[in-house]
Amino acid sequence: MDTGTHFVMGIALGGLATLDPVIAQDPITFSAVMAGTVLGSQAPDIDTVLKLKNNAVYIRNHRGITHSIPAVLLWPLLISGTLFLIMPEANYLHLWLWTFLAVFLHVFVDIFNAYGTQALRPISSNWVALGVINTFDPFIFGIHVGGLILWGYGFSPGYLFLTMYAILILYYLARFRERAFVKRAVRQQIPGARKILLSPTMSYHRWRIAVIAEKHYYVARADRGYVTILDTFNRIPLPDSEILEAAKHDINLAAFLSFSPVYRWEIEQNEDYYEVRFIDLRYRSNGYYPFVAVVHLDDDLNILNSFTGWIFSEAKLKKKLNIIL
Repeated sequence: MDTGTHFVMGIALGGLATLDPVIAQDPITFSAVMAGTVLGSQAPDIDTVLKLKNNAVYIRNHRGITHSIPAVLLWPLLISGTLFLIMPEANYLHLWLWTFLAVFLHVFVDIFNAYGTQALRPISSNWVALGVINTFDPFIFGIHVGGLILWGYGFSPGYLFLTMYAILILYYLARFRERAFVKRAVRQQIPGARKILLSPTMSYHRWRIAVIAEKHYYVARADRGYVTILDTFNRIPLPDSEILEAAKHDINLAAFLSFSPVYRWEIEQNEDYYEVRFIDLRYRSNGYYPFVAVVHLDDDLNILNSFTGWIFSEAKLKKKLNIIL
C-alpha cells in the first residue's frame, strides 16, 4: 500500500487497541502503543530511501529484506524497545504485541498488490503478489479516514475500527471474487492463456492485464468484466547474442530482469551505439509502456549508459540517458 494508507492504518490500529483492557485503563501504555502502531505501520518501508541512490538498487530491494520474516520479528522489538526506554511505565508486553501486529499488517496487506513483497524470505526469495488491491485503494483509504473522523467526533474507537476491519474483510473477499471473474473472462477471450497477470487500478471494475500464451504476449484491459485486447506481441526467446550478454552485466537491466515477469525486448544498432531495451508489459498507460530498462553500448560492447524505472515519454527517457551519460 502507499505511505498514506499505511499511516492511517497505524492510527486506526492504535484505536482498535483500546479494546485491550490493559491499554484502555493505562494512558501511558495507550500513548506508547499508539506510537508503536504508527511507527510499526511505516517501518518496513524504510527501504524507500534506497531510491535516493538509484532506481536499480531500489527495484532490487524495495519490499525485500525489510518485509521478510526476520524483519517482521525484529521491527517490533526495535520499536517497542525504544519506546519502552522513553516510557518505562508502559506495559511492555502489550506494547510489543500491538507493535508486532502493526508491522505484520503492513507486510500482509502489501502482498495483495500487484507489486508484492518478498515476505517469505529467507525461506523463498520469490515475490508474493496476489494482484487484488491497487497500491492506493480509494475505498480502503477513505474508510480509514472516515473512521478517524468519527473517532474525533467521540465514537468509541475500539468497536468503531473493529466494525471497519470487518467491512474491509468483506471488501477483500469481493475483490478476490472480482479478480476470479476477470480471469474467467480472459480465458474465454484468450483460450491459450498460460499465465494471466492482473494489475488492479484505482477503479473497482478496471484491471490491467498481461497474458503469456504459447506464441504470443497479450496486453489487455478489463472494465466491468468486458476484456479488450490492446496489443499482441510475438513471444520471441532471448537470442544468443554478445550484445545482449554484455548488456545483462548492467545493474539497471539486471534489476529489471529480477523484477519483471513478462516483457518484450528490442536490440537496435544505431550510428554510434547499440541499444538494448526491455519493456514490461504489465503497466500499459495511454498507449505507452512506462516501465523499461534501456542499455546503450559502444561498438566494443562497453556500457555507455543505462536506465531503468518508470518513464512516460521518449523525450524524458532520452533526457535521463543523457544525464546518466
